[in-house]
Amino acid sequence: MVWTLDQIAKHVQGEVVGDASFKVDSFADLQSATSNQISFLSSSKYKKYLATTQAGAVIIEQQLVAEVLSNAIVVDDSYIAYAKAAMLLNPQEEYSAGVHSSAAVDENSQVHPLAYIGPQAVIESGVKIGAGAVIGPACVVKKNVTIGKNTRLSASITVCEEVQIGNDCLLHPGVVIGADGFGIANDHGKWIKVPQVGSVIIGDNVEIGANTTIDRGAIENTKIGNGVKLDNQIQVAHNVIIGDNTVIAGCVGIAGSTKIGQNCVIGGGVGITGHIEIVDGVMITGNTMVTKSITKAGSYSSGIPAESTKQWHRNVVRYRQMDALADRVKQLEKQLKNS
Repeated sequence: MVWTLDQIAKHVQGEVVGDASFKVDSFADLQSATSNQISFLSSSKYKKYLATTQAGAVIIEQQLVAEVLSNAIVVDDSYIAYAKAAMLLNPQEEYSAGVHSSAAVDENSQVHPLAYIGPQAVIESGVKIGAGAVIGPACVVKKNVTIGKNTRLSASITVCEEVQIGNDCLLHPGVVIGADGFGIANDHGKWIKVPQVGSVIIGDNVEIGANTTIDRGAIENTKIGNGVKLDNQIQVAHNVIIGDNTVIAGCVGIAGSTKIGQNCVIGGGVGITGHIEIVDGVMITGNTMVTKSITKAGSYSSGIPAESTKQWHRNVVRYRQMDALADRVKQLEKQLKNS
């Protein structure tokens, strides 16, 4: 699909500098863009490419517009504008309402006439699917699940019994919602299963990345707030609560009964222990280990960045000597106090 710069500028609340009728059909980075494409600059470290880019237009902020040799769309925040323009140039695939002939839809389910059910999908009894929803190929939606309006399950997704998913959500391939949490008890040396009888409630406008799993609650429900964005391969254990508009990067593990507040940002590879609380507005950097509650908004980090093996071995030796060093310091302090 082809768009004029004027159309794109109106969509992103920007202003065209140059030919407003110029047409582009796709996005590309500054280095590889051609004259029929639009690019953007959101980081000053790529500023050098403005002099050589072949892009037909560049989305950019006011302080750098003079350095654009082609057309420009001037905006307050170029990355936000890029995101909005990219959605315009790359709209979601449209589906015609209906049920594919190979899908299995239980007669006791309620599928809205404007929903789409793809090939090999399974819809069990008691399921309610809203208008405009898309259930992609090989998805399994088990008993008594509710899926809201315009929510999309892309492919090979399993939604277990009693789960509730809100409106305008997007679930990527391989997601599993509502599988049993890790509930076990030790009965005289033998592990026995603790039934997981809660469910999962997911709000509106939630995105869940590929192969992410969200466990059902043990007794109460696991809850994911409105506007939450989860990356790929995240583990959300039973009875976790994630507040509105929190974003979590890939490979994060969240243990059971942890409560995460609103508007938090959690980096990739973070490990969060169970039964703790993280307040609103917390940022946790990648590979941090969180072992106790965070009660004040702000940025938190842990872990040791990579270094040469030789230096790492030296640091480990020093680390193992810390207790002895601390004892010596205490003894010296005691001697000074008594002298």
